[in-house]
Amino acid sequence: MAKVGYIFKADRYDGFEADKEWMQKYGCVQVIEELVENEALRPRWKQLVANLERGDEIVVAKFSNALRGSRELSAFIELCRIKVVRIISIHDRIDSRGKLFPETTAADVLDMFGALPEEVAVLRYSSAHVMNLQQKAKVPRKTMKAMDKADRENTIVDMHVNGHSFEDIMAVSGYNSRSSVFSVLNRHGVKLNRGKFKGPLGKRKPKDGQ
Repeated sequence: MAKVGYIFKADRYDGFEADKEWMQKYGCVQVIEELVENEALRPRWKQLVANLERGDEIVVAKFSNALRGSRELSAFIELCRIKVVRIISIHDRIDSRGKLFPETTAADVLDMFGALPEEVAVLRYSSAHVMNLQQKAKVPRKTMKAMDKADRENTIVDMHVNGHSFEDIMAVSGYNSRSSVFSVLNRHGVKLNRGKFKGPLGKRKPKDGQ
């Protein structure tokens, strides 16, 4: 009978260290961490569930962090019922034995089930978005130079819109000056709002109040 924890390391997961510490203090012999690039397949989660034995305890940070939908949650609960595995969800404040969070009501559990699809969708979108940005940011300079002009400029616009610094954009695009990046953004009608001025190049005016 072992206690084991699981955390999917979603991007900007500010509570990761606190949740891991909670699991360790509770007595988890291992806290399994799933990396964001494995969000689609969750190989470590599948391995963990397959290795559960009768009487084990599994601790998750939140059901929406560990599972990818209501159907998967239902199958997981049924498996744990058959194997007599105790389930603890820290932030949902649910303990299948009803000991750790006695104040949790049936209404709270139903709210968790109702909110699960939306929470999972938000987490999956955020993870996919981060992976997309990371892949674009890692494009080698030679590869970027080999792109056609349209793809190259679209990548520059996407990076700017998503908040990348000009240094990152120049490193990926192969441009050696900010003016070249500004020219691309200007051609695509991107509203520039950095520094003392705003608006397209050539028609820029001071920000309000300056």
